[in-house]
Amino acid sequence: MTVIMYLVKRMKVTREQAAANRERILEAAAKLFREHGLDGIGVADLMKSAGLTHGGFYGHFSSKEELMARACARALERAAQRWSARTLPELVQSYLSRRHIENPGTGCALATLGSEIPRQGPVVRRAVTEGLSEMFEVLAGRVPGRSARARRKKALAVYSSLLGALVLARAVDDPKLAEEILDAAAASILSQN
Repeated sequence: MTVIMYLVKRMKVTREQAAANRERILEAAAKLFREHGLDGIGVADLMKSAGLTHGGFYGHFSSKEELMARACARALERAAQRWSARTLPELVQSYLSRRHIENPGTGCALATLGSEIPRQGPVVRRAVTEGLSEMFEVLAGRVPGRSARARRKKALAVYSSLLGALVLARAVDDPKLAEEILDAAAASILSQN
C-alpha cells in the first residue's frame, strides 16, 4: 500500500469516526438536556457522558447553542418518526403513560424543555419550531377532519392536550392524581376522534 493510499484510508476512518463521535454527542445531549435542562448541564459533562474529551467539542459544534438546537431537533425528529408508525390511540396511550412520566430523558423534549425554549436564542427556537411543525404534520395525518386546515387545527389542540397532561402529571407528587390526569386527557382526546 502506498503512503497516499494509507493516508486516504486513515482520513476516511477519521471522518467516519468523527461522524460517529458527533452522533454520540448528539444522542447524549438530547437525553441529558431533557433530564437536566438546557442550562443544567455543561459541555464538559455532556462530552464525558458521550465518552469523549471536553477539548474535542469544538471540532463538532461551534457553540453550546448549536448543540442545543441540534439536540432539540434530533429529539423532535425521532418523536415524529415514532408517531408516524402509530395510530392516534397508540400514540395517545404511549405518550400519556407512566413510562413516559418516569423517563424524561427519552421522552418528549417539549414536556421537559418547553418553558426554557423561549429564553434561548433564535437558533434553538428555529430548530424547535421546525421540529414541532413536523410533529403537527404527522399528527394532522392521524386525526379526523373535513379539510387539511381542520385536521391541522385538531392536531394543534391534541398536541397541546398531550403536552399539558404530561407536564401536569409529572408535576404532582400523587401517583393516583397523575394517573387521573393522564386518563382524563386520553379520554378527552379519543372521544373527540
